Amino acid sequence: MSHIRVRFRVRSLVLLSLILLLPLTALPRAEALETSAKHAILVDMATGAVLFEKDADLLMPPASMSKLMTVYMVFERLKEGSLSLEDVFSVSENAWRKGGAKSGSSTMFLEPGSRVTVEDLLKGIVIQSGNDACIVIAEGLSGSEEAFAQEMTEKARKLGLRNSTFRNSTGWPNSEHLTTAEDLALLAKLTIINFPEQYHYYSGKSFTYNGIKQGNRNPLLYRDMGADGLKTGHTQAAGYGLTASAKRGDRRLILVVNGLPSVKARTRESERLLEWGFREFNNYALFKAGETVVDAEVWLGETPTVPLVANEDVIATLPRKARREMKVTATFEGPIPAPITAGDQVAKLVVTAPGSEALEVPLYAGADVEQLGVFGRLLAALKHIVWGSSG
Repeated sequence: MSHIRVRFRVRSLVLLSLILLLPLTALPRAEALETSAKHAILVDMATGAVLFEKDADLLMPPASMSKLMTVYMVFERLKEGSLSLEDVFSVSENAWRKGGAKSGSSTMFLEPGSRVTVEDLLKGIVIQSGNDACIVIAEGLSGSEEAFAQEMTEKARKLGLRNSTFRNSTGWPNSEHLTTAEDLALLAKLTIINFPEQYHYYSGKSFTYNGIKQGNRNPLLYRDMGADGLKTGHTQAAGYGLTASAKRGDRRLILVVNGLPSVKARTRESERLLEWGFREFNNYALFKAGETVVDAEVWLGETPTVPLVANEDVIATLPRKARREMKVTATFEGPIPAPITAGDQVAKLVVTAPGSEALEVPLYAGADVEQLGVFGRLLAALKHIVWGSSG
């Protein structure tokens, strides 16, 4: 049985503790894990818990995983209504030469001078990894790829991608075009959260344009493991990479790997890391938003206690094996002096388990508590002097 330990300090500096039993269970230490990827991060989307990471905060060339930001810019305009799937853009000579088949890069096989719908361009970017489609989008939305890349970087900063700098819309090699696995994981999460109506494009397995059918390079889409996105990448400098997401039941994991030596290694490591994350960890719902965690004693209040609540659902991502050793502690300075206003932060909840970083959640007063009148305060003070009562 797990424990919620409620710790509070009385004003007289006497340390008191109260242990309440709760029908919760606890968690395990995951096995040590290694990967041949140069950069990797595995994140639980619901809680943001990092299950595994390797040099996830170090700069790296993202190759075609850069296209996640290009697509994000399109999704955003679709959502706000300034762009529609039926809008058409013209294919410039520049887009054809830089991103077409003659460039030797991934391409949608667009013809110069042709007009293409936004929806086809999206599919060309996401499924076919078309560099030509990216450049058409960039020129259509911002006038030039350089201007669009600047907007990509500005948007990245606003989204919290602190270490991402974009110099083009495609991921074409450039010494200044860099990001981190951490940033790509965040971008994937924001894409899934902010654009539920458009996210399905990332699960498309094939797309035919100009009579040429191409398959999605994401290997996990062809395995029965809940994968539904997002984007592969490869250049000689970057190696082989993948930003992926998979969902099983209520759990969704996001994975970024980069710097792998081959397509086979990318497939093997991506599948192995995601399977490990689903197998070794689980999410444990502790409290719902607004649910009373514990009643705290009140000093000189019209009611003797005040409920402490969390403003959001409290969910802990923990190794399954550590489940029986999970500890949940509510800590505050107490008794809490009245008056108390509902919503005041008066405590914190700390969840610990072997093999996991401590989870700290603020706790708030769940009700107003007025201060006793003069007579009541005198009586309470007298009781404290005579019997040592704290309220």
